[in-house]
Amino acid sequence: MKTISLFLIVLLNAGLIFSNTNSKKDNISENVIQQFDLEGIWQGKLKISGIELRIVFNVKKDTTGKLTATLDSPDQSAFGIAVDEVVINNDSIKFIVNAVSGFYDGILIEDSVKIEGYWHQGGMNLPLDLYKNDVVEKINRPQEPKKPFPYKSEEVKFVNEEAGDTLAGTLTLPESCSPFTTVILVSGSGPQNRNEELLGHKPFLVLSDYLTRNGIAVLRYDDRGVGESTGDFGSATSVDFASDALAAVEFLKQRSDINKIGIAGHSEGGLIAPMVAVKSDDVDFIVLMAGTGIRGDSILILQTGLILKANGEDEKIIQRDVETYRQIYNVLQNNEDDKELKKSIMEIFKNAYSELSEEEKEELGDLGTFTDRSLEMLLSPWFKYFIKYNPYPTLEKVKCPVLAINGEKDLQVPPKENLSAIESALKEGGNKNYKIVELPGLNHLFQTCKTGSPMEYSKIEETFSPEAMKVIKDWILEVTK
Repeated sequence: MKTISLFLIVLLNAGLIFSNTNSKKDNISENVIQQFDLEGIWQGKLKISGIELRIVFNVKKDTTGKLTATLDSPDQSAFGIAVDEVVINNDSIKFIVNAVSGFYDGILIEDSVKIEGYWHQGGMNLPLDLYKNDVVEKINRPQEPKKPFPYKSEEVKFVNEEAGDTLAGTLTLPESCSPFTTVILVSGSGPQNRNEELLGHKPFLVLSDYLTRNGIAVLRYDDRGVGESTGDFGSATSVDFASDALAAVEFLKQRSDINKIGIAGHSEGGLIAPMVAVKSDDVDFIVLMAGTGIRGDSILILQTGLILKANGEDEKIIQRDVETYRQIYNVLQNNEDDKELKKSIMEIFKNAYSELSEEEKEELGDLGTFTDRSLEMLLSPWFKYFIKYNPYPTLEKVKCPVLAINGEKDLQVPPKENLSAIESALKEGGNKNYKIVELPGLNHLFQTCKTGSPMEYSKIEETFSPEAMKVIKDWILEVTK
């Protein structure tokens, strides 16, 4: 019962995601801690759900000589998280981080600059060894644009009257004469800022810069409840996010320097774009970037198997885990009562847990804690809506021009199943102005990759394939000329 599918969703929807376990024990002198200088930067790599995250503890002494620390997760652009307490007991070191409901527990290794231990959070046990190194490796992101920009950039706010929320974003406008064709960027699942920032990358910043340099205005905005936008992200579903995108359309309609308006959505944003297009005649075109064409539970089942396989998991374990999640999603499809759902899902988890090896049980940690955290996510409004939603009927109703692109190596929204479903729906609905493109060698983030595994995302320097951006730009300019 690996946690790959569930924790991918948690990672995308809850930002920081760490874990829980028992610490290792080695024979070491009780005086080592006192003799060793703990001040400095301690770094390690945490592997979770097929993704590798760098973890950094910055340790120093305050004016009284007491050890204090902060936590950074550079690949999640999270810095300066308060460590509430540094606990030292003989050779044992503990960093307690209440902000993420987690803690690190490790053992100092004698005559080395290494701490062996685990991160504790949410019922999971994840190994995390720390090494003392005062130089934090800088992420190289050569595509990120640097000021000054050869275009105008406005900080804007607009109101979703239906929800009563104010969305904040950035509107970039070419220096050429207006009015402009404008694209609204809609992010994927999880709380995203206007740059769709994740794992050290800013895909929407790179894409908006490219499009604006090529004569297309771009509006990108913080999700509700994120950054400078108001609202409650946790209680929202894809329908609510679609209403935010519709509010962006209404905002742009009021501007005299903008004429044609399109929506380019990534991942879940590719599910949202058609929702908005069928509600508003003011949407002139949509771009589906790794958008879905099949129901949410089918997406997650495919995703689980593909990512586990890419990460080298045994075929028997893959089939076991896929079947576990299939059972959970079937329960969610056929019951609305949270009390009954909790009971049924807990029973599935218990049965699956009984089939685990002792090593897997040790890694998973406390079943009750893991189950509680998983239930919180599985029974959230967003998740219950997502696994039941079939985008096919909505796609059939889309009458404006559509570009659907996907990476050949996308393991999160597999291209074969989704692009074919999107094309089929558009055909059945009578839409004759569409283009379907599968781009070789690209992953879910449209990076040039080797396997497509999420484990690669943060390691790849490229943020957004120039070829993919050119396809988007050329198509928009063609359908709006």
